[in-house]
Amino acid sequence: MPDHKDPQDILEDSLRGAPIIWKGDYPYFIHPLSDGIPRMDPEVLTAVTDLIVRSTDWTGVDLIVSVEAMGLPLLASVGIATGIPTVVIRKRPYGMKGEISVDVSTGYSESTLYVNDIFDGERVVIVDDVISTGGTLEPLLQKLEEMGVILHDVVIAIEKGEGRERLNRDRPEWPIRSLARIEIVDGRVEMAR
Repeated sequence: MPDHKDPQDILEDSLRGAPIIWKGDYPYFIHPLSDGIPRMDPEVLTAVTDLIVRSTDWTGVDLIVSVEAMGLPLLASVGIATGIPTVVIRKRPYGMKGEISVDVSTGYSESTLYVNDIFDGERVVIVDDVISTGGTLEPLLQKLEEMGVILHDVVIAIEKGEGRERLNRDRPEWPIRSLARIEIVDGRVEMAR
């Protein structure tokens, strides 16, 4: 019988030793899920997809949502695996009827996101690549909540920093969780527990 690696082990093994670059005082790790480089082993994307699909209750979910650009591989693979429609929150306006803008601020940049084709009463699962400060996720979830969207689940592949813990403490009604938690120790990516 072939040896099957656990999807959690595949994800964590892919994170260990990921390169680090500095953006000012901010240590930025580079990983295929969060940056598209170095090249991604399909086994990693399959493992993360499996972890998301198996850990989420898909009952009544109308839509899977992610933010461009690096949430797109997860969005596509989870959408295919579940058969549930997907929509991308974009970083540029389209001017569609009902388009909503959301100002966000990460650990190293500020920008505006644009929400289209998500409606009051829809049950959504949000999938994304990384949470660090929560500066993208927090204003986005606030806006979706104001729009009447039901936040069924929020699954982030990689957690770095205190953003998820802060949001879980400040907004316990938001179902935010991550698949793997990392920290930068002596300039290297290590798994945090």
